[in-house]
Amino acid sequence: MTNINVGRFGIWRRWQDLTPELAKGVEDLGYGAIWIGASPGGDLGIAERLLAATDRIVIATGIVNMWATPAEEAAASYHRLAAKYGDRFLLGAGIGHREMTGEYRTPYQTMVDYLDRLDAAEVPVSGRALAALGPRALRLAGERAAGAHPYLTTPEHTRRARLELGAGRLLAPEQKFVLEADPERARAVARSHIGGSYLLLSNYTANLRRLGWSEEDIADGGSDALVDALVAHGGPEAVAARLGEHLDAGADHVAVQPLTGEGEDPLPALGELAAALKPAE
Repeated sequence: MTNINVGRFGIWRRWQDLTPELAKGVEDLGYGAIWIGASPGGDLGIAERLLAATDRIVIATGIVNMWATPAEEAAASYHRLAAKYGDRFLLGAGIGHREMTGEYRTPYQTMVDYLDRLDAAEVPVSGRALAALGPRALRLAGERAAGAHPYLTTPEHTRRARLELGAGRLLAPEQKFVLEADPERARAVARSHIGGSYLLLSNYTANLRRLGWSEEDIADGGSDALVDALVAHGGPEAVAARLGEHLDAGADHVAVQPLTGEGEDPLPALGELAAALKPAE
């Protein structure tokens, strides 16, 4: 496991949309961690700015892309941040997407080699997490990292992931949500975020097939059932209940991602959800 305390609930946000002011607001709401998404640069300057603006919240990368950032650069950034902020930084790394990486090859061996290089650079197992979806990657996370940070998953995946990861390792899935009581409006928002992007990426679609979803479910922006499984919607209590399903299935922590409009402040939605979750308790 890890001595880094991410709490039961955190948030996931693209690095481009994170500011020190937002980080402080999220911390004040009681969330335990901020996961920096969309492959932040290897110098991790964004993580340093968020850490400097806050007092207790953990800043984690979700994820540093192994193809874009050499392990030695990630390790140097880890040591700089850990020396200054102690157990408030967690290095999450992963291989990203085949469709977005020209050099994408032997992904499993690439992860093994990257972890070997982090070992050589003295990044402790307790200070790093691995993006993992499939059984083999999850087992690797259990053996070589503090745990796993799966993305675009369901509580059923969390249940299976816990079995592969093993006990005593951090399991921190991401969960998207829309605070919208009308199912059709909520699904329209959800599809605008996942239908033309994530559901076209082979690592996610392969994972969904392993979970039993059909080609028809995945096609054309996703069936209603798949969209509902991937994006929680309804009032704060309904979304909180979905997050509870992840915890019941074996997750230690859930990173929530509010699906908001371009440039829209996510804090109101996160605040409404926090009132139902009480993340600081």
